[in-house]
Amino acid sequence: MHHNRRTHITIAATAALALGALSACSSSNGGGGEDNGSGDAPGGTYTWWDPYPQHDGSSDWEARVQACGEDAGVTIDRTAYDTTALTNQALLSAQEGTSPDVILIDNPAVSTLADTGILTTVDEFGLDTSAIDQNLLDAGVIDGEAYGIPIGANTLSLYYNADILADAGVDPASITDWDSLTDALAQVTDAGHKGITFAGIGTEEGSFQFLPWFWGSGAELTDLDSPEAVEALELWKGWLDEGYAPNTVINNSQNTVWEEFLTGDFAFAENGTWQVNSAAEAEFETGIVQLPGRDGGVAPAPTGGEFIVAPVQEDTARYDVTRQIVECMTTPEGFVETANTFAYYIPPTADGQEQLVTENPDLEPWVEAVQNAKGRTSDGLGTDYPVISEALWTAVQNALSGAATPAEALEEAQAQAEAGTS
Repeated sequence: MHHNRRTHITIAATAALALGALSACSSSNGGGGEDNGSGDAPGGTYTWWDPYPQHDGSSDWEARVQACGEDAGVTIDRTAYDTTALTNQALLSAQEGTSPDVILIDNPAVSTLADTGILTTVDEFGLDTSAIDQNLLDAGVIDGEAYGIPIGANTLSLYYNADILADAGVDPASITDWDSLTDALAQVTDAGHKGITFAGIGTEEGSFQFLPWFWGSGAELTDLDSPEAVEALELWKGWLDEGYAPNTVINNSQNTVWEEFLTGDFAFAENGTWQVNSAAEAEFETGIVQLPGRDGGVAPAPTGGEFIVAPVQEDTARYDVTRQIVECMTTPEGFVETANTFAYYIPPTADGQEQLVTENPDLEPWVEAVQNAKGRTSDGLGTDYPVISEALWTAVQNALSGAATPAEALEEAQAQAEAGTS
């Protein structure tokens, strides 16, 4: 698929973007502010949209945003939407000529906005991205051009209940590949406990949680029915068949997975960085192990988190202040401050990660997970990703429900993806 920047904005481009895999927010009403898209620079009001309606005007996040405005000598008018609504609003505002100055957008949606031509590039803004980890920056790269900067990243790992593992005689350090994990599941279920819970729901969250096993097999999203892909889906289906995972995983969201894990009944749960604080407050001791690749090593998990992007403005005099606001959010210190504000974002630079771990050594495993993570739209997929993802989560549903074998489900998924991206 070509990714030339187009001037025609298509609202329908977001129809396939149910990409709020990490968002548990409700939408918030509000516009972009009276000074949206016009005004002298510097000074005045600059508009900012983000997907964090749970952080209101009295929150630490609001203070963080306003501090960047103050540093640039302007006031920031911040509006929050839920993840999907934000993408739709961004496209609509561009069509109407009322784009905000700054948007924080879920990383898979960067391709959608860039493909319509409504975003400036990082190079056009003169921003230096050389310190950003390439695996994280790649989620916002289309045809070799970077269209934003990650403000941080979150991803998935495997949480465990230390009490259950101890009772079953399982050393978490022994879990290094698929075979050793499956052996551990057999031990904990033999000891009378539940094995593993994960999200196999028929939405983007289902793809998000399956991708570490898909990629960890060596499979690629351009070849959904490869032998490696089939092996990954057979792994999940095998866990259901053996009773190591409950049938509820077919409908589980990531929130439901976490609720199941907090009951204390499950040995393992696949979940994300955003549960760090909750895990620390659980009524049992928890830990994490990296999601293993089929033959060992850390499986690439998908990156979550937002990019900071700058929409095209008719009044180009605004760009200088916008650049200052973006730079405030993306200095090494700014990345760490964002990580500490949210308590679950890993900085996208080596210096920021080192500083964060110095302040909070417990986050070191999550830094390792992020270093091994991969953007869902990487590998040049861009706006093809939502079509491929839907085909993938449909295959997961069909295989886990028994409607098709893993091989049959993925063969159908590949045909669906080819039809949708041709």
